Amino acid sequence: MSWTPYYRGTGVPPKDGAELPELPAPPPWRAPARQQGIGSGKDPATTYRPAPGLVDAVNAALHLRRPLLLTGRAGSGKSTVIRQIAAELGLGKVLHWHITSRSTLPDALYRYDALGRIHAHNLRTVDGKVQTDGDDHGDDIGEFVQLGPLGTALLPGDRPRALLIDEIDKSDLDLPSDLLDVLERGGFEIPELARHRERKIVTRTADKDGKRVIERGWVQCTEFPVIVLTSNGERDFPAPFLRRCIRFDMPALSQEALTDIVTAHLGDIKDSTTAALVQDFLKKLNDGGYVAIDQLLNAVYLLRGERVPDPEQRQSLKDMLLQGLGRG
Repeated sequence: MSWTPYYRGTGVPPKDGAELPELPAPPPWRAPARQQGIGSGKDPATTYRPAPGLVDAVNAALHLRRPLLLTGRAGSGKSTVIRQIAAELGLGKVLHWHITSRSTLPDALYRYDALGRIHAHNLRTVDGKVQTDGDDHGDDIGEFVQLGPLGTALLPGDRPRALLIDEIDKSDLDLPSDLLDVLERGGFEIPELARHRERKIVTRTADKDGKRVIERGWVQCTEFPVIVLTSNGERDFPAPFLRRCIRFDMPALSQEALTDIVTAHLGDIKDSTTAALVQDFLKKLNDGGYVAIDQLLNAVYLLRGERVPDPEQRQSLKDMLLQGLGRG
């Protein structure tokens, strides 16, 4: 692949009859089919290279049925660990709970759409009579209850589910403590279903088109889920939370480790431009720069070899692709 300016900044479409340019293939890690686990390209689960000591930390968490708390800079591969675990152990699709300052434990467990239920009931009621159109749906509360990622991970099953709780340090101060009881018991109650006259109710899950039966409003896992929590190291956590986790700090990256990561994604690349990009990236890290590994992959993918022969354009692109992320 050579550097081709598909977009020229003119806003002029091709002339009538002219062949439309075929856009370049995406990098292996940006192919939508590969993101869904189908099609060609390299699977991130197989291209990920665990840091020294991380394999032992994962196995300790598996043996002890404890969450694994990974701390490290953004882009160090923390969130990819759970995908590799799930693929290797056959745990199915990874459930994902991305934390923000507004995240709450109830939202991760389940959501109840009370207004939607009232609206649906009003639509079925005409002149005080329930209109069923031949199908007696009655009071189908299950249509308005959906389990969140944590709630889905706690459903009973033959194999544990894999759950990523991403950027836990972005949460409200109370959220880590709120998690403790649920993670210890492995279960929770849905009061709206517990009070319902029906004993067994079908609800939706966080899986696409997924549905499960909830009995008496109680969800209880038979296997504790495999949970990976990630943190960028931007805050401290309460001791009761930390002692219930297996903790691992992602180590500083070396040139050998970075080269191994690039090779895993792009093949065995041995050229001076790739080596120079790895060295520049490592220097930014050692100087305290806030950059992520996927930036290095982007730079190597576009700039390796003689793909951009113009030195000024090459330097401009490198500066753009490897610019610091700040702390925000």
